[in-house]
Amino acid sequence: MSEHRRKPPPPQGGGRAAARRGQPDPSSGRRGTPRGAAGSSADSYEPASGSGSYGPEAGSRAEARRATQRSGGNRRRAAEPGGGRGGPGGPAGPGRGRGRSAPPAKKRIIDYPRAGKYGWQRWVPSWRLVTGMFIGFVGSLVAVAGVGYAMVTVPNVADAASAQNNVFEWSNGQVMVATGGEVNRQNLNYSQIPAKMRYAVISQENKTFETDSGVDPNGIGRAIFNMARGGETQGGSTITQQYVKNAMLNDQSQTISRKLKEIFVAIKVGATVRKEDVMQGYLNTAYFGRGAYGIQAASRAYFNQDAKNLNPGQCAFLAALVKGATYYDPAGATYLDVNATQANNSRRALLQMQDTLDKMVEYGHLSAAERDKYRTLPPIKSPRSNTRLSGQIGYLVDLAKSYIVHNTDITELQLQRGGYTIRTTFDKKKVDALEKAVQKVRSANIKPDLRPKYDKYVQFGGASVNPKSGAIEAIYGGEDATKHFTDNADATGAQVGSTFKPFVLAAAMEWGVRDPKGVADQPREERTVVSPKSIYSGKNKLKIHQYNGDVWTDDKGREWLQTNDDDKDVVEPGKPGYDVDLRYAMQESVNTAYVQLGMDVGLDKVKQSAIDAGILKGSLASANYPSFSIGTSDPSAIRMAGAYATFAASGQQRDPFSVMEVKDADGTSYKHKAVPRDGYSAEVADNITDVLRNVVEKGTGTKAKLPGRQVAGKTGTTDGNKSAWFVGYTPQLSTSICMFRMDDDARNKNRTFLEMYNTGGQAKIHGASFPAEIWHDYMSQALQGQPVMNFPTPTPIGTIVNAEPSPTPTPTVAPSPTSSPSPTASPTESASPTPTQTQTCAPWDWKCNQTGGNANGNGGAADGGQSPTPTSTDTTGADVGGAANGGAGNNGGGGNNGGGTFFGGTKN
Repeated sequence: MSEHRRKPPPPQGGGRAAARRGQPDPSSGRRGTPRGAAGSSADSYEPASGSGSYGPEAGSRAEARRATQRSGGNRRRAAEPGGGRGGPGGPAGPGRGRGRSAPPAKKRIIDYPRAGKYGWQRWVPSWRLVTGMFIGFVGSLVAVAGVGYAMVTVPNVADAASAQNNVFEWSNGQVMVATGGEVNRQNLNYSQIPAKMRYAVISQENKTFETDSGVDPNGIGRAIFNMARGGETQGGSTITQQYVKNAMLNDQSQTISRKLKEIFVAIKVGATVRKEDVMQGYLNTAYFGRGAYGIQAASRAYFNQDAKNLNPGQCAFLAALVKGATYYDPAGATYLDVNATQANNSRRALLQMQDTLDKMVEYGHLSAAERDKYRTLPPIKSPRSNTRLSGQIGYLVDLAKSYIVHNTDITELQLQRGGYTIRTTFDKKKVDALEKAVQKVRSANIKPDLRPKYDKYVQFGGASVNPKSGAIEAIYGGEDATKHFTDNADATGAQVGSTFKPFVLAAAMEWGVRDPKGVADQPREERTVVSPKSIYSGKNKLKIHQYNGDVWTDDKGREWLQTNDDDKDVVEPGKPGYDVDLRYAMQESVNTAYVQLGMDVGLDKVKQSAIDAGILKGSLASANYPSFSIGTSDPSAIRMAGAYATFAASGQQRDPFSVMEVKDADGTSYKHKAVPRDGYSAEVADNITDVLRNVVEKGTGTKAKLPGRQVAGKTGTTDGNKSAWFVGYTPQLSTSICMFRMDDDARNKNRTFLEMYNTGGQAKIHGASFPAEIWHDYMSQALQGQPVMNFPTPTPIGTIVNAEPSPTPTPTVAPSPTSSPSPTASPTESASPTPTQTQTCAPWDWKCNQTGGNANGNGGAADGGQSPTPTSTDTTGADVGGAANGGAGNNGGGGNNGGGTFFGGTKN
């Protein structure tokens, strides 16, 4: 249409606006749709009073064309059924033409869920999306790694020589000792380090050291994964990573961020530092135990020679120490873990040393002929006083360290580096009083120069525990921590003998004896709670019966005759025959009565009774033999004091502990919270106390009497007279004292307990002799100034069980050929019986066919194996636990106490 065409007059029915809104009908050609036609755009604007006429034509051709263009082009289009947009009948109805099309959807940056897809396909990412995300992720990692790499610096080896003091305090806050502050280390140049030492650690720790990049991706992944899920942290897998870890003293936190920092540092060290310098730094900063950092200090500490003179065997031994000196130092470290005995550590060190030598041969660093020269551990010197505090302080500090390591997040290495203030539970007055009491008895009676055959190697141990809190207030570990390396309060392996009998009686009061009649036909066993007035036999050489009346035999079918102390019958005044009640049997320490009582109750219940009192499971001997009831187990002095404290506290059991609080530079990092539990009912515990009071007032423990105070306690002597105990308590304090003979030479790997006949000028050592005397002298001083307190009055308990009366006493000591369905007891002070057999092993005793035995471990020994008959054991058995004493030791709660001997976890 020409631009010069004359413009038509404006329409009267709405003008241009109406034309713009209208849609041309396909049949209208170039002209606008007449007003009033069906589908006309004007219909929607009809006047309310309209007559149906709209006047002149709605618009010109130009207007119609422009309207058509605005609605989608100038092409003519067929009319859509139902009319145009906006017509009558709705958007699709008549009256309006087709409207403009909907604008296309705006594209998303991340098309997920995917547009244009339906169902599950919407959730499958496209290859573009996957590729883009992968590139972005890798790019982010590269960026983070680049920033991390740029921010870290190569550590300065000299910084690894710094350390701080640890301040140990008495329970009242006064300073006991400040220890640490110096690191025993002497740096060597690479050329001064023996090649065999370098290749020993390379062969054992990182065989690709000379060619790798310094990091182990697999090891890093494992470490980060373990930390992320809250598991144990891991050290570096390569020598480079271990060197970096040793050098980063300013940050030893076990966190993912620190681990990542360590990784970046290791990568930078691997890329920028020569391998010779890395090896030199590693061997100058590695910790080898005994306070020695670096190969030169270690060579002096273990061999008293310069590192340049080390032979391949010594190098392989030192390489083993890098894995953890606590478990590879042949001198042992039972104060840190009951499993770290001299025997166990020597065995582990030898195996590791041999493995290292074999690998050196395999990797071409040592000839087979040279390797064969080193099949045993090299001679190793004993620890010196410069690695341990002297006197009792050394034992106290070791015990506190053990507790911290096993009951807090503070590691042994962190503790070694110092900076902590440690408030212990130890009472200086009581510690001094206990040491003086032992020294008084020792100086007056033990004369090794005069009687070397009998008085040499005599040792004492002791511990005091507060019944109301479980706090260890005093210990006696030995003559001197720098001369005697085993803490006799926490790890001895000495059997406890008759001091175990109260746990048997407690089990009889708690669970009762089993009904011997018709048990097999009953859905559950019937039991009768026992009264202390129950009758058993005091006859010597008594056949022991199972609860159903059958005579007990060992796994080879052999019977045995249970003996009393001094091989004597025991008769209670006023009772017929050999009848004795359990109260009198405890008073006179009758073995036969309590061995048979244990069989009637069930040795499993006796074992549980000891555990309920606080004895660690790992220190208990095998409960497969009747003698279990009379003390073949070997808990520590600390645990025995703690177990008797349960009786003093009317059945409330609290684990012994030695540290109240630990503070670092930023404030408190640990504070002990006592969590008592019900060991026994008050009824049972108070009745045990009443029976044990009788022991002190009338029986074997009269030397322990304290004028004006109520005292309960029990003596104990073991088979072969190899150990003697007295454990007793008042309402305020429970104390145990033990005595034994053992060659404590750290170089002797086969230590055994020695007999104490004629020791101290006495024919036989009983718990009633020197141990009770020490207990009396110490407690007299420890309780000075404290108010007199009485024990609760016990409530009568149980039924008087009357075993079948035993025969009338006769001059002969031979056992009666007839067995009684109900065993009887005989009083004796001996803790561990000397059984006589009726068939083989003449005379059959505890040593017959013995195996394994119990290994000691801080707080008790772990059962090192079973034998057909119970036996006394030495300290060469393995004890782990957590292994050893349960793993919680005095400091570990288990240390021994805790799995070991630590209170707190592992040691006790």
